[in-house]
Amino acid sequence: MTIFLPDTQATEQLGVQLWTLIPARALVFLCGNLGVGKTTLVRGYLRAGGFLGTVKSPTYTLVEEYALGERKICHFDLYRINDPEELEWIGIRDYLSQEGVCFVEWPDKGKGYLVEPDITLELSLEGMGRRLSCRGLDLAKLTKF
Repeated sequence: MTIFLPDTQATEQLGVQLWTLIPARALVFLCGNLGVGKTTLVRGYLRAGGFLGTVKSPTYTLVEEYALGERKICHFDLYRINDPEELEWIGIRDYLSQEGVCFVEWPDKGKGYLVEPDITLELSLEGMGRRLSCRGLDLAKLTKF
């Protein structure tokens, strides 16, 4: 199933709605080119959980961790990974084995070190907006954008 997101605000609102759809333990792959809204979607998700701080792409830090009530969220950006083995150095297995939601941008960079995701969200440009395709979630439960 796919949905059209007309602007950045709709992308962030999608993230807000995903707070109730994504289970407390999940591996979520975020796919799409630079600038399609992967981090914006995560920002909306974190806002729904009550996080009020700055949400930026962890392009240089590789991972940002958030604790929101009982829920732990890890946001990975693997764009700058040169070799998937680098994930071992940051302790990827430890992150993935703990209770929480792990969002992974550029998951193809971690091939061989990442397990199959529970959910895959792919964003692509469409006109002035974005098209989201999803595997692993029923998007029919979302409100329209």
